[in-house]
Amino acid sequence: MEFVMWLVMASAAIPMFKLLPHFGISPYWAALCIVPLGTIAMVWWMGLKLQDLEKL
Repeated sequence: MEFVMWLVMASAAIPMFKLLPHFGISPYWAALCIVPLGTIAMVWWMGLKLQDLEKL
């Protein structure tokens, strides 16, 4: 069952590879999404960048 969870979390790397450049983040950071906490960190980082973009 843990293997399935790792596959689900690792599958988040593909959409992140497409989304991160829109927020001014290098797409290679999407590799961090292989680790479960990495996905949470990337979503948090994208949220911070979105707040900065909304201020403009």
